[in-house]
Amino acid sequence: MQSSHSSDQHDAGRRHWALTLGALGVVYGDIGTSPLYTMHTAFDPAITGMPLNEANIFGFLSMVVWSLVLVVTLKYVVLILRADNKGEGGILSLSTLALSGKDRSRSQRRLMTVLAMLGLALFYGDGMITPAVSVLSAVEGLEISAPDVQHWVVPITVVILVGLFLIQSGGTNTVGRLFGPVMCFWFACLGAMGIVHILQVPHVLRALDPRYALDLAFNHGWSVFYILGAAVLSFTGGEALYADMGHFGRQPIRHAWVAVVFPALVLNYFGQGALLLSKPEAIDNPFFLLVPEYLLLPLVVLSTAATIIASQAVISGVFSLTRQAVQLGYMPRMEIRHTSESEIGQVYVPRINWALLVAVVALVIMFGSSAKLTDAYGLAVTGSMAITTIMALFTARDVWGWSRPRAAVVFGFFLFIDFSFLTANCLKIPRAAGCP
Repeated sequence: MQSSHSSDQHDAGRRHWALTLGALGVVYGDIGTSPLYTMHTAFDPAITGMPLNEANIFGFLSMVVWSLVLVVTLKYVVLILRADNKGEGGILSLSTLALSGKDRSRSQRRLMTVLAMLGLALFYGDGMITPAVSVLSAVEGLEISAPDVQHWVVPITVVILVGLFLIQSGGTNTVGRLFGPVMCFWFACLGAMGIVHILQVPHVLRALDPRYALDLAFNHGWSVFYILGAAVLSFTGGEALYADMGHFGRQPIRHAWVAVVFPALVLNYFGQGALLLSKPEAIDNPFFLLVPEYLLLPLVVLSTAATIIASQAVISGVFSLTRQAVQLGYMPRMEIRHTSESEIGQVYVPRINWALLVAVVALVIMFGSSAKLTDAYGLAVTGSMAITTIMALFTARDVWGWSRPRAAVVFGFFLFIDFSFLTANCLKIPRAAGCP
């Protein structure tokens, strides 16, 4: 009897760590590739106009790390992942929980339904833009070592995207087993690259002080919104943590973030900051210049793999939200395949898969470069995050039993952060439309 109980515990432990590895490959691909472009974007004169100096480097690093702490760790990992609707996550599950509260007026129900539909639309937009941006940026990265491939960027991207969507029918477990080990190695490399440069310029760790972020905000006036627009790139993919909860469960997603993803991201950002403090000319490409020249090509190849994987988080999330939308009557009935015997949330929706592929390929062909797509990128992410916070406020107050003042203070604080980032990304619209 004791042996049977021990065996069950052992099997449960193995399953938990398998799901954690899968979460690394599926959930964290998007946010895990943000160090590729965030620091470069922050100091691009055409985007933020922020001079490259020690005060601004410290300020932006502080803004990034505290965005990861507040938005991803506290809001999503600690609070939002508590909103478990029969094992499912995502904006529709959260809206169902919010609507289950007592004494909902007709106008409140109508408002929450509209917000849920808007959040679903924004997440679908994210599901189309993320694969296009991530895979395009991967192939464009190859131009560093092989400039002659420039005219092949779009065709190569289309081929990779077709391959990515073809393997979706194997299910999240299959994809996670393929991608998990690669992303585990990716995060190990991120951390190691950062540590090497932090050891050379250890005073960069002073940027952990949040006062540097506040100083950056107060010293730049209204232009701080352009800086926030760059900082939001550090946590794009955060919404996928909750949307993909049905695929892996709450605890594997939490453990993967705390033990692997968060430390690796912080170390890499601070390593880039240390590099810029000692060699400001590295701003041309602070990520790839973290390594010596002989490691550049292997890093480009690994980065290419990681940015392709980054698409998977939102694709899996779109499948989950589609299933919920069909169950709630928001979308017509369609074929939904369950791809796991143990995880009810692991699904594959053929019609949505092929529709996404068509939309993503169309975006790649029409825009032709990742830079032209990034202006719409942050808007979809921050809009979806703001709606999630509003829904979570009602859920905490009426389902979790929080007092009105407690719910208002906690989620009002997060809503202030969300709207700050949303406003920053709304400022990108005129530029994306070609206005001066």
